[in-house]
Amino acid sequence: MSQDIDDITRRTLAHYDSTAEQFFRGTVDHDVSQNIAALLDAIDGEAPYTLLDLGCGPGRDLKTFSALGHRAIGLDGSGEFAAMARAYSGCDVWHQDFVHLDLPAGLFDGIYANAVLFHVPSRALPEVLDKLYAALKPGGVLFSSNPRGNNQEGWNGPRYGSYYDFDTWQEYMIAANFSPLHHYYRPDGLPREQQPWLASVWRKPYG
Repeated sequence: MSQDIDDITRRTLAHYDSTAEQFFRGTVDHDVSQNIAALLDAIDGEAPYTLLDLGCGPGRDLKTFSALGHRAIGLDGSGEFAAMARAYSGCDVWHQDFVHLDLPAGLFDGIYANAVLFHVPSRALPEVLDKLYAALKPGGVLFSSNPRGNNQEGWNGPRYGSYYDFDTWQEYMIAANFSPLHHYYRPDGLPREQQPWLASVWRKPYG
């Protein structure tokens, strides 16, 4: 992995480390029940499920998954977030950054990537998606929600982001061998120009 990608990741994570408490207070009450349901409803088989909350932040959604009876594991590149998520959710949380993932093969029924994968530089995205694919069981589901855009990327203040439209995002996902299930825009019930988030659900094929 090139040094500039590591530097991008380090700088973005440093921002989250330095603003962790503020981020938690600002997001803990956000209603993402639509996204949680989109993941869980797409998973086949009997619950409880083994789930990875990728980029779990301070642990809001990790706590929800656990309260629903699932085996939920968090992962975040921010050491501050990882510690907060462990304390808040009571779940295992792995401290790994997205461009150096070390995940067990075939463990997860579902991966929940809410507002996280857009931080991966486009040059690193195919390898990241390959690792997520390998970590899913056959038939497993990946949920992704990212701020949408016109396929531009770069610095937005202290954070790096890649902002895709659906067609481009779908190209990345299909290239990683995922099969599309459905997608939608958030917040629900608003005109498209007032829906900055693109959510999508993907399956790792069976067999």
